[in-house]
Amino acid sequence: MGAGDGPLEPEVELVPGWLDAGAGHALLDELHAGLPWTTHRVVLFGRAIDAPRLSCWIGDPGASYRYSGVRHSPVPWPDVLQPLRERLQRDTGQAFNSVLANLYRDGRDCMGWHSDDEAELGRQPLIASLSLGATRRFLLRHRREPARRQGVELAHGSLLLMRGACQSDWRHALPRTAKPVGPRINLTFRRIVQVA
Repeated sequence: MGAGDGPLEPEVELVPGWLDAGAGHALLDELHAGLPWTTHRVVLFGRAIDAPRLSCWIGDPGASYRYSGVRHSPVPWPDVLQPLRERLQRDTGQAFNSVLANLYRDGRDCMGWHSDDEAELGRQPLIASLSLGATRRFLLRHRREPARRQGVELAHGSLLLMRGACQSDWRHALPRTAKPVGPRINLTFRRIVQVA
């Protein structure tokens, strides 16, 4: 446990082992081999650079998503994700029409500080984040009180739910690590409320 570990904020819930380890490994392999992974361009300080990870935006027709100055149109849902989508909808009571898949190939791949606060997601979105593969450290930092920080290890099969004011009050990140780690796929299920 590192600094900032402890009970998570009320808007954040971790469900360890939400997905059975064997099913998770099979899903990791299928998505790794089968999704049309791309290197998205992100804008940092006015300059477009390659994102330090591979991504794939998946969703219902019209569930496009704009982030970092780029509009992403969804690829159709692969059959393997439909049972997960249905289970998540039953467990959370939220209808999800899209999912962002991120592939972190090793410890050099990362996600910088950000919030999922785009207008398309509505005012208080529920983001359901499923981790597959290598365990990585996930950090939260309060927007107005930066000394308020939390960290949690996201293990294979764990589900992290971020709801309510989480996106307006907190930023989150998945930092680089020098530890030798294998691939990790993260699936963040969302509901686009402003469908194009």
